Amino acid sequence: MKSLYVRMCLVFCSVIIVSSLLGFLISNLYYQSQVKPENDAKLTGMAVQIQQFIATHPESQEDYLQSTAALGYRLYLTNGNGDERTYGEPFRVMDLEKEQIDTVLGGQVYHGIAEFPSKPFITGFFDNQLRNSIGVPIQTAEGTYALFLRPDAQVQFGELRIFFAMIIGFTILISLGFVMISVFHIVRPITRLTTATKRISKGRYDIRLNTWRKDEIGQLASHFMVMSRELERTNRARQDFVANVSHEIESPLTSIQGFAHALRETSLPEEQRLEYLTIIDGESRRLSLLSKQLLTLSSLDYDAEALTKKDLDLKAQLRQVVQIMEWRLTEKQLAVRLNLVDISIRADSNLLYQVWMNLVSNAIKYTPVGGSIAITSKTAGGNCIVSVTDTGEGIAEEELPMIFDRFYKVDRARTHETHSSGLGLAIVQKIVEAHAGTVEVSSSVGEGTIFTVTLPLL
Repeated sequence: MKSLYVRMCLVFCSVIIVSSLLGFLISNLYYQSQVKPENDAKLTGMAVQIQQFIATHPESQEDYLQSTAALGYRLYLTNGNGDERTYGEPFRVMDLEKEQIDTVLGGQVYHGIAEFPSKPFITGFFDNQLRNSIGVPIQTAEGTYALFLRPDAQVQFGELRIFFAMIIGFTILISLGFVMISVFHIVRPITRLTTATKRISKGRYDIRLNTWRKDEIGQLASHFMVMSRELERTNRARQDFVANVSHEIESPLTSIQGFAHALRETSLPEEQRLEYLTIIDGESRRLSLLSKQLLTLSSLDYDAEALTKKDLDLKAQLRQVVQIMEWRLTEKQLAVRLNLVDISIRADSNLLYQVWMNLVSNAIKYTPVGGSIAITSKTAGGNCIVSVTDTGEGIAEEELPMIFDRFYKVDRARTHETHSSGLGLAIVQKIVEAHAGTVEVSSSVGEGTIFTVTLPLL
């Protein structure tokens, strides 16, 4: 299989060759239709002048014909009976029929240049054949002669023809050289991209490409670099995801296995047995919640647009969430302030309910006893905006960009106590983005956190 470099070189060289041939054919066509008739007429006029001069100055015939030949013309003089004279270089081919010579001797002008056959690759301009000439009758002291003449291309254009041939030859050679160099510079970035692709296929993402070019290849290299970094991030996220899932599953399973093994002891007091069963039940619920969260993320990753949208009373749903969480609010003695307006949106009720449950649950979880939580809603610019504000410990500024990452936990010691999986906010973000909305967070350590969800009304 030919490489791209060889293919492009062949294509460009073929273009040069085909263009040269087409240029020659077009030039030849122009010569045949425009230049050749003009040459015929010009040479005919010159031959007539020679005819008239010799008729009036027969004594200067030889000198005049020799001078004309020296100026770059080939001349052939004959009486048709064997008396033939050549002035200048002889014609390459003496291919004139006797009938044509007799016609000139009879007083007619022979237009051999105009009648020279036209062929695609034969111009006739440089063909030094006798039939490619102009013939006129001449009256001399010796009788009537037929004079045939045409330009001597070798004398008139000898050096010029070599010069143009050298120009054309060097132009083609230099063009081919520049074509190969240009193609090399075009193909080299693509070759590097191919090499980079092979490295990525082997799991190596430390790709460095020259992106200084501003053309399409430079853009391709730049986008390839972005793709490489994104693949690296995705691969790292996948590895972290697997590790985190394994860890989150291993902890409750270890507890379940340990306490289940302890329950085999027949001498275990009833009170302790019930405590162990309670722990096993809690860890089982934790595993069940983790599996549901993973299924939710998986379904949203697979088809984020598979939503069952219907008209939803947002105010009623937010109040329902607060009512369900009332026992936890009471348990921590948290004050709740609701500032809700009547808003109707089209959304997936079940998924959106999960968003509010996660946000309110987090606010309760990380707000100390005696704190407060505020839930507000409003409309602006064709969107509805819901904010959940708490007076908790807050989140450090450097950790804010990562809180929506899967399995990310701000305080791992604290989240271990609260059995947080680190998936809640990732699910919130996925659901909100599936509704063409956004979720933002602002927080100050020691002052609290504000989660703002923006959803389109339609």
